[in-house]
Amino acid sequence: MKKILIGFSTIAVLSITACKKDYLETEPSGAVPMATVLGQINTIYSAMQGIEQAQFAFGANGVTRHDNYGQKAWDLSMDLMGNDMVVHSQGYGWFNSSYNYTEFQTAVDGRQSANAWYFYYDIIKQANAVLAVVDNASGATQAQKETVKGQALGLRAYAYYYLVNLFQQSYKGNETKPGIPLYTALTTDGKPRGTVQEVYDQILADLTAAEPLLNGKPRVSKTNVDVSVIRGLRARVALMMEDWATAANYANLARQGYTIMTNPQLVSTSAYSSLGASELMWGSLIPAELATIYASFYSHMDIRTGGYAALGGQKKITKELFDKISATDIRKTMYRTPGTGTTTNPDYNQLKHQVPTAGSWAADYSYMRISEMFMIQAEALARQGQDGPARTALEAVVVARDPSYSAAAFSGAALVNEIVLQRRIELWGEGFGLFDVKRLGQGLNRPSGAGNHGAPNFNPSVYTTSANDPRFLMRIPQAELNNNSSLTPADQNP
Repeated sequence: MKKILIGFSTIAVLSITACKKDYLETEPSGAVPMATVLGQINTIYSAMQGIEQAQFAFGANGVTRHDNYGQKAWDLSMDLMGNDMVVHSQGYGWFNSSYNYTEFQTAVDGRQSANAWYFYYDIIKQANAVLAVVDNASGATQAQKETVKGQALGLRAYAYYYLVNLFQQSYKGNETKPGIPLYTALTTDGKPRGTVQEVYDQILADLTAAEPLLNGKPRVSKTNVDVSVIRGLRARVALMMEDWATAANYANLARQGYTIMTNPQLVSTSAYSSLGASELMWGSLIPAELATIYASFYSHMDIRTGGYAALGGQKKITKELFDKISATDIRKTMYRTPGTGTTTNPDYNQLKHQVPTAGSWAADYSYMRISEMFMIQAEALARQGQDGPARTALEAVVVARDPSYSAAAFSGAALVNEIVLQRRIELWGEGFGLFDVKRLGQGLNRPSGAGNHGAPNFNPSVYTTSANDPRFLMRIPQAELNNNSSLTPADQNP
């Protein structure tokens, strides 16, 4: 059985050092018993820090491709597989295979399906290792044990959420289809694919257990999962499940204590790349010494880094979506105005996701913002027929961006459609493109023509799909099929 998937009886891997590469090594060394390595609360804290740093690590599973740098690599892939992000030109080619819907069909090691599988299962493995020993950790108060348990449960739920949605269609209507193997303890035995329902049941169980453990507990940094993040994840899961009442309730709870950014803050270069931003609920702190340089989200997004975005691989908003942003909306300034483009900064080029300081690679990653919570709350309320409260939640975000905006004219299905539109605008480039295409059941529908997908931009080849196109699904790594005796070739995604 591949060790990276499910862990070992010895766990020296969790003795974290400052070197990310050392953390990513998967071979045990010295046969030190896990209970010894993780017997102290301080070593458990170091283990948790290692999981957090792995979220932005370059070269997980030993694959040093420049599209393998943790969570934001999958976020970028999923936006490129949606309707609203355009690739300017061939450039160096990174992520273009996601854009043209061929990458997820590759099951060999070293490509994105395998990288994502190992990335998320490694988080699960490390969380299971912590959960196995934390109750008996010496030198720990009950509150410290509860905090660690809550964080580990939250990280495991987060990893399972991405796995099940990358390797199977959206929840609704697919509950009995095969999901992914479930591991809730360290083991050397491979597991079969659990159903989608079984995976969601485990996600809900983890989040339900984590919430009271973390409620009222302070966190050191926004890199740590706290109760607001647990509630935010619960809102995401409920939205995917079309459990509208739960989605609205938890989105409202999650955003408490945070404030919408002012317009000057919103258009600053650090708005989406600093943990200090008032809207940012959870992310990774990445100082210059830990930055992954060319193999990073900002290399592929921000032309000011001198990375791949400046070398032909610029990421642009579609003309179709840009034109739907009001002229009085500050978010329209986050993209290069048509007719003013240059060779390196073309029309419609994104200016939203930037490093705080040009010439420096120090830039944090955002995984959750309160604007997402407002959008979840608005949509969930509208789908329950609660138009007034839904408009209030929607306007809390959009009026802050555009003082002339009003949702008063929208009701019923038109209000739902408006919320979905504003969600596309607000969360552009933050990793929701593919999952929203899947959960809305509409299939891919990319606009073409000047300023949209295709010539003179890079041609993605795929413009429309069915609602449950098999190309939406990552393929189970061939190495997993070869080594997991509980899986057969018939378990591979179509």
